[in-house]
Amino acid sequence: MSHGDLSVMHGNGSVRARLTLFTGLLATMLSLVLAAPGTAHADDSGHMTHPDLDWLGSQIKIHEGSDTAGDSKVVVTPTVTQTPGMDVSSYQGDVNWSGAWSKGAKFAYVKATEGTSYTNPYFAQQYNGSYNAGMVRGSYHFALPDLSGGAAQADYFVAHGGGWSADGKTLPGALDMEYNPYGATCYGKSASGMVSWIQSFSNEYHAKTGRYPTIYTSTSWWTTCTGNSSAFAAKNALWIARYSSSVGTLPTGWGYQTFWQWADSGTFPGDQDKFNGTLDRVKAYAKG
Repeated sequence: MSHGDLSVMHGNGSVRARLTLFTGLLATMLSLVLAAPGTAHADDSGHMTHPDLDWLGSQIKIHEGSDTAGDSKVVVTPTVTQTPGMDVSSYQGDVNWSGAWSKGAKFAYVKATEGTSYTNPYFAQQYNGSYNAGMVRGSYHFALPDLSGGAAQADYFVAHGGGWSADGKTLPGALDMEYNPYGATCYGKSASGMVSWIQSFSNEYHAKTGRYPTIYTSTSWWTTCTGNSSAFAAKNALWIARYSSSVGTLPTGWGYQTFWQWADSGTFPGDQDKFNGTLDRVKAYAKG
C-alpha cells in the first residue's frame, strides 16, 4: 500500500500533514547522525562500517603478524641514529602528549581522514596536542581506493587536516596503503590500476600543498598490489611497516626508509615508529 493509498483511506488532511512532518523530521535526524564526526556518510553506506578501527597498520598486523612485543624484544642496529616517534588514531582517544614527550617521542603522525567522508573525532586533541608538547607532527589518510578516485581522496584529506606548512614542525601528509579492511586485498584493482590511483592521490596532494605525500605500506602488500612498482621512489618518502627487529627487504626503488613502524605497542601510546636519522633531520624533512 502506497502513502497515497494511506491518505485516501484515512481521508484526513491532518493525518497527511503529520506523516509529512514525521518523514521530514526523520530525514533531518538521519542526516545529522550521518554527518557526525567519526562516522561514515551516506555515500559510504555498506562499505566504510568501522573507520575508527582502521588505523595505520591495523591490517598489517592481521595479515603479516609480528615477532615483536614492545621495546624489550627488539634489538636494532641501524647504520644511523634513529629518532623515536609514534602514530595514533581515534582508537587512542585523548592522548597524554606530555607523558609521551617525557618518554622520548619526538614526532607523531595522527590519522585525519579515511575515504571521502570520515574524520577522526579526536584529531584536534591529537594533532594540536602533539605540537604543543614539542613534537614534530603530521597527519595521515587511510586510503580506500575502491570508494573514490585518488584525487578526490587527496582533496578531502587536505581539506580536513592533511595540509602542510613550512614551519619545521609539520610533516607532509602520509598516504596509508595497506590491506583492505572491507574486502579484497587490492580493493579490486589491478597492479597498474593501483599505481594509477596512488599517482592520482600523490599528484593532487602535491598540487595542493607543494609536497609529495609519504607513502606508508608493507613490502608484501606493495608487491602484491602494485606489482612492486618503483614509480614513486624518486618523489615519495617511504614509511615501511614491519614488526620485527629489522626493516627487511624494501619495495623496489627505495634504497632506504624514511620512517619505520616497527611495533604496534610499546613505550608510547599507539604504534611505535622510528625516523631514519637524527632529530634535526626530522625537522629538515618537515620543512622541506
